Amino acid sequence: MIDITEIKDEHQIKQVANMAYKIWNEHYTPLIGREQVNYMLSKFQSAQAIDKQIREGHHYFLAKYDDKPAGYFSIVIDKPRNSMFISKLYVDRDFRKRGIAKSCIAFIEDISRNLRLDKIWLTVNKDNINAIEAYEKLGFENTGPIVQDIGNGFIMDDYRMEKAL
Repeated sequence: MIDITEIKDEHQIKQVANMAYKIWNEHYTPLIGREQVNYMLSKFQSAQAIDKQIREGHHYFLAKYDDKPAGYFSIVIDKPRNSMFISKLYVDRDFRKRGIAKSCIAFIEDISRNLRLDKIWLTVNKDNINAIEAYEKLGFENTGPIVQDIGNGFIMDDYRMEKAL
């Protein structure tokens, strides 16, 4: 059973930051290297960074599988594009291939449709082949490359993927 709840308190924020640390070190170190992973965790996924993002309008959600924390995601309404930006979507390795990402996307689609938005979109590392394939199976289309300077000499070399609603 998959349960999705919005993150509201300090304990939940710390839980997500700890989950991010585990997922990012396991999954992203081979793709972008330890130094960039450490930088991005500190800048974007520490408890302080998550708290700040929530105060700035991000909505974070925790996905549980059989009452165990299994993943998390963050969304932001993108009013200029009449769309929903999926800022983060990560599933713990121990819980992959159980429909958690699919359930999270369906949840995001429901919110987006209720807000009468036209599409959902995200960015994904160009070398993250499994995630790209998973998003394509969920109906996303690759709309092209996007390179972002994130500071400290690092870039995010991604594809932008969109799904019409």
